[in-house]
Amino acid sequence: MGQVGRTGKTPTYLTYPTYLTMLHRFSQFLVACTVVLILAGSLVTSHDAGLSVPDWPTSYGWNMFTFPPSMWVANIFYEHGHRLIASTVGLLTIVLAVWLWMAESRRWLRWLGVAALGAVIAQGVLGGLTVLFFLPPAVSTAHAGLAEIFFCITVAIALFTSPGWHAANVVDDSTLRRIATTTTVLIYAQILIGATMRHTGAGLAIPDFPLMFGGVAPDHWDAKIAVHFAHRVGALVVTLSILAAAAYVWTRHRGEREITRPALILLALVAAQVTLGALTVLSRRDPWINSIHVVCGAMVLTTSLVLTLRTWRARVAEATVRLKADTEIVQSVIDRVRLQPDREPARGST
Repeated sequence: MGQVGRTGKTPTYLTYPTYLTMLHRFSQFLVACTVVLILAGSLVTSHDAGLSVPDWPTSYGWNMFTFPPSMWVANIFYEHGHRLIASTVGLLTIVLAVWLWMAESRRWLRWLGVAALGAVIAQGVLGGLTVLFFLPPAVSTAHAGLAEIFFCITVAIALFTSPGWHAANVVDDSTLRRIATTTTVLIYAQILIGATMRHTGAGLAIPDFPLMFGGVAPDHWDAKIAVHFAHRVGALVVTLSILAAAAYVWTRHRGEREITRPALILLALVAAQVTLGALTVLSRRDPWINSIHVVCGAMVLTTSLVLTLRTWRARVAEATVRLKADTEIVQSVIDRVRLQPDREPARGST
């Protein structure tokens, strides 16, 4: 079992300057906008609207921002709306990256803002390539996978800029750390399988639920059935992993609100996600149910990420303290060094 260590009985928070509080709130706003963006993107796929605007970065030859609203009809509304929301999120990410660079003292956090900016730029390029190359499954899946990574980065920044991240009460439990990290990795892998299923048209390859062609396993196979079956098996594995993480938190750290809260939220989200997955099949891929299923999956991932990052908080603090101590030792050695004065030249020498 991992060792449990605490640095205090109750969390204490730093008094944040106003500009840092505003930075944190802005990062939360970006997270909310990213949720809207993921919903918009999933609606595009659910309505098969990916090529309703066949050119990029223009929209039917118009500048994206001057495309007449009167032409936002049928599936064009979903695709063009997705582009506008993505552009807005990109602009907000630029603001966040610059703000972090100017206001944040932690160098690694400033570079995380740069990483978010790089991710959103790459995401835009991948989105354009999906249109220019007529929705190739590999590119579309990569587009969906990178969207989840970008969402995770924005959530991490919002967490790291919060006053609560600096709480003195830190849980150091290596077993919980391993369980939470494994759960987050499994959830991301499951999302990639789900994205592959969506973009290869395998969403209804197994048309019944909870059985599969009337049995506990498919009685015949092809590539789409295999992908769909893998997604169902992955859902079971992820659910069991989340249950294990929540049970461990509840039995070992019941009084630690910083980790019990995301664990309980994670349980609620995975229950909703399994229900939405079943309804997606039973409703024959209703666009809104399917899209909310995608959004809920992203929230399952980021909630698990928050739990995981909080389990690593003690190690981050330990590494920071060690780094500061080493720096102080080096500085002390430098301060003790005194250069010897140059010797005066001997008399008579030239």
